[in-house]
Amino acid sequence: MTHTLRIGLIQLSITESVEQNKKNIQQHIEHCAKQGAQLVVLQELHNTVYFCQTEEVCNFDLAETIPGPSTEFYGSIAQRNGIVLVTSLFEKRAAGIYHNTAVVFENDGTIAGKYRKMHIPDDPAYYEKFYFTPGDLGFTPIQTSVGCLGVLICWDQWYPEAARIMAMHGAQILLYPTAIGWESTDTNEEKQRQQQAWILSQRAHAVANGIPVVAVNRVGTETDPSGVTNGIQFWGHSFVAGPQGEILAQASDTQSETIVIDIDMQRSEHVRRIWPFFRDRRIDAYADIVKRYAK
Repeated sequence: MTHTLRIGLIQLSITESVEQNKKNIQQHIEHCAKQGAQLVVLQELHNTVYFCQTEEVCNFDLAETIPGPSTEFYGSIAQRNGIVLVTSLFEKRAAGIYHNTAVVFENDGTIAGKYRKMHIPDDPAYYEKFYFTPGDLGFTPIQTSVGCLGVLICWDQWYPEAARIMAMHGAQILLYPTAIGWESTDTNEEKQRQQQAWILSQRAHAVANGIPVVAVNRVGTETDPSGVTNGIQFWGHSFVAGPQGEILAQASDTQSETIVIDIDMQRSEHVRRIWPFFRDRRIDAYADIVKRYAK
């Protein structure tokens, strides 16, 4: 793996038009590539609006097989631009079995691997359990020409176990395509608490595992088709944290934005030498972690 990895993050506001979204994404990917990005990361379910605000069976028509039209589209973009590309797709695996799936493309356009979202939320305006079968590929990093990528998705970012297992399997960086935002009735104080908790939890994964973390969120307001709520204001704030949790770059809360940043991948070696958390883990005393609740 190269010592310095140039990463592009693409934070976008999404429209109702899938084709317009894909065209916009392509332009932003090409912009990152022109700036020398070797790895580009997209946000969660970037082809479409966040359809999980309602439970509608017609939304299953948005899903695609893998391989399929979107993998062909994004694979060709990765090949033309010579980049490793992390995408987030609504996968139709079989009739009645659908996944929230990240697909990673190698710089020759081939599929390097995929990850199916393991933790599936079910909250007001985030009715993902209606759509997504929990992942069955485990927390397995994806090996690419730019390194070993620990790809996780959105709700996974709240679980230290997921980050830890990815790191234990050799992930050199954690990547989180994300779709998270505020409900309009929350107070400003509550909104800030939620956003800061989101940032803090992922910075903690960087610290605990001594590796960089990249979180790419969507941005902008998307209406609730049912009219039950006022929709979701996705808070953006995509960011990169170094292996001690330090913020290296971050986007705004309100605007579509592209970030291209160099990350020193050698720092993890140094950080793990001064903070040897893996050395000092008491693996003999952690049996309770595999229980739902230990009392």
